[in-house]
Amino acid sequence: MAKMVSVSTYNTSSIGGRKPLGKASPLANSFSLIEYDKNHRFLIMDCPTNSTIPLYLKEFARLNVTDVVRVCEPTYMKERVETRNVKVHDLPFKDGDVPPATVLKQWLELVNTRVSSTTGAAGSEPTTIAVHCVAGLGRAPVLVAVALIERGMDPLDAIEHVRHKRRGAFNNRQITYLADNYKRASAFKGAAKIGSAKIGSAMRASPTASAAGSAAAPPAAGMQPATKPAAANVPLSGIHKSFFKKMFGSH
Repeated sequence: MAKMVSVSTYNTSSIGGRKPLGKASPLANSFSLIEYDKNHRFLIMDCPTNSTIPLYLKEFARLNVTDVVRVCEPTYMKERVETRNVKVHDLPFKDGDVPPATVLKQWLELVNTRVSSTTGAAGSEPTTIAVHCVAGLGRAPVLVAVALIERGMDPLDAIEHVRHKRRGAFNNRQITYLADNYKRASAFKGAAKIGSAKIGSAMRASPTASAAGSAAAPPAAGMQPATKPAAANVPLSGIHKSFFKKMFGSH
């Protein structure tokens, strides 16, 4: 079993934009519910510990959480979650970094599975995928933003949507990755799956290749090419400059 680490020294109580619990709780500022539609609900949170996990389980039940994805070192026994019919998935990667292709592949496969199980089911209750790193401000929000981008949301809109719900999400490197380097793996249409079998080669296109304007691969047979945003003719560097100024000020 992986060694569990202590997170008792960090505090997120001063960070706004969180999804409150049903009642007053010490964890009232820990949750951010990100909803795209009834089939795409994500709960970004900080990491539980063995002492706090009962409070998280109450929120999982309230939001019909089916899966918990932890992208940091374990800080609690996953058996305490899985006994409540919530599956725990370990997809760790380096703090402050962007997800490697192997993590992205497993993440999008999970999202596909859950979306497929709820799409078209009459009267079915919406399900939620919870995802956490340590403070829930970097690695976890990146995975949620990727899912939104794969659903068809513009990358900058996905960044702002997540940050609106969870202030302080993303560092500069993660924003650049999402807005510039990440390449949507599929032309999403209707209830089509997120991602593709070629995800490993599509995820990590270099900034140099992007700047050189390399030709995009043709869409798969039977699929429509992704619609370009209205601002497609605006230089990407100009969009980024404006976006970073808005998010971080003029410095």
